[in-house]
Parts: sequence; structure tokens; C-alpha cells
Amino acid sequence: MTSAHAYELAQVNIARLKAPLDAPQLKDFVAALDPVNADADAADGFVWRLQGDGGDATDVAVFGDDWLIINMSVWRDANALTAFMYQGRHREMLARRREWFERIEQAMVAMWWVPAGHRPTVAEAEARLLHLRANGPTPYAFTLRTSFPAQGAEPVPLEVPDGLGCSV
Repeated sequence: MTSAHAYELAQVNIARLKAPLDAPQLKDFVAALDPVNADADAADGFVWRLQGDGGDATDVAVFGDDWLIINMSVWRDANALTAFMYQGRHREMLARRREWFERIEQAMVAMWWVPAGHRPTVAEAEARLLHLRANGPTPYAFTLRTSFPAQGAEPVPLEVPDGLGCSV
């Protein structure tokens, strides 16, 4: 296996709901979940996504906050992830995100490299988000705008100050 394939790109994004998932305000979002997840599953470069009992991750707890939902997936690389993100139904959902989710000033999206075959946990994703909030983009946790090569996948995390959770 070459070094280019030794790592895959993990991504997490969380969002704070404006209403309960069964509220009329979120009807279009909930209706689009299965089709968008099916698009992701079929996308070139898709490897894995977090799923709860319902086939999506809306019932998976993150940061102990019932108003937060999580999306976590693994991709071949950033090109595969961005190709999926900015086309089709997912792009349409991105355009409408302010209808469904609160605007949060702190980092809600993080990426990091994982060894091929590794499936990240929610606790791992929370740690990466907290690290990004505390330290900005580093090889341990970064953004699409400020990314790092896979060779930097094994850094030692820095200390995370208290109070960087998701409270608003």
C-alpha cells in the first residue's frame, strides 16, 4: 500500500437544531436525509459514514446536547469530499442550512487523517473539534480552507482549555 492510500480523510460536522426534528420547520431537512445519505454512499471516494439505529446519525448524541446533531464520514481524500459536498442534493441542503440550524461562531466542522480502515468514534470527533477550537487548524484537526497532508496524521494533541464545548 502506498503512503497516498495509507490514510483516509475523516470529517465531522455538527449543527444546533432550530426546532425538534419532528417540527414542521425541519420537514424538508428530515425528508432529504435518506436521499442525501444514499448520494453520499454512492459517491466516488466515499468510504464510511456514522449511522445510528435509523440509518442516519440524528439519534447519535454529541457533546451531551440534545439540540446538536452530528454527521461524520470518511473519504478517500479532500477532493472526493468536496466533489460530493458542492453538488446535487447536498449542495441544495447547504444552501438552506440557516432555515434549520442556529448560526454558531465556533468551529462546527473538523477534518483529520485516519489510518485506512479506521472508523472514528464520536468521542474522537469531539476531541478533534475541541482541539480545532482551542488551537486553530493543525495536522491534528483542520478545515478545508487550511488543510494538511496525510503525512501529518499522528500529531500529539495540545491541551484544550475548559469552556470550549458547544454551549451558546
